[in-house]
Amino acid sequence: MAKGLYQSLRTIWKKPKENLGDILRARLIEWRKQNVVVRAERPTRLDKAREMGYKAKLGYAIARVRVKKGGRRRRKPEKGRGPSHAGLVHFTPKGLQWIAEEKAQRKFSNLEVLNSYWTGSDGVSDWYEVVMVDPNHPNIANDPKINWIKNPAYRKRVFHGLTSAAKKSRGLKA
Repeated sequence: MAKGLYQSLRTIWKKPKENLGDILRARLIEWRKQNVVVRAERPTRLDKAREMGYKAKLGYAIARVRVKKGGRRRRKPEKGRGPSHAGLVHFTPKGLQWIAEEKAQRKFSNLEVLNSYWTGSDGVSDWYEVVMVDPNHPNIANDPKINWIKNPAYRKRVFHGLTSAAKKSRGLKA
């Protein structure tokens, strides 16, 4: 039986290094030279973007965000020795995807973060694409599936931990 477009894309992205080798490598080299948060013309992973709520119409935007890998170190106590169980290393307060969504929200403050997905990684950085919605756009206001985002309770929802990545990082999702 023949596969559909989205099913084919999903199988390709399950093993990106094998299936997209040179293309992905060239993209990562190009993305490294760009700013940390960049507005993308179209999604890199169309299947995942559609799954996350993206539609190719006015009022929707995609932001590609670069996040440094690894956690952060806590400060060492001022006096005395630093015991090994002081909890100074391996301390990550939240997931990298959530951090990427927050960076995108700070850059595009008039838009709302809907969701995000992974697009690539190298030895230093991870890249995520963030699906964003303009709550003031007429297309969004007239669409009954997405106009809930106009409600003031969902303003800056990424900072309140209401996106999917934030909920997962907070331990509310499996």
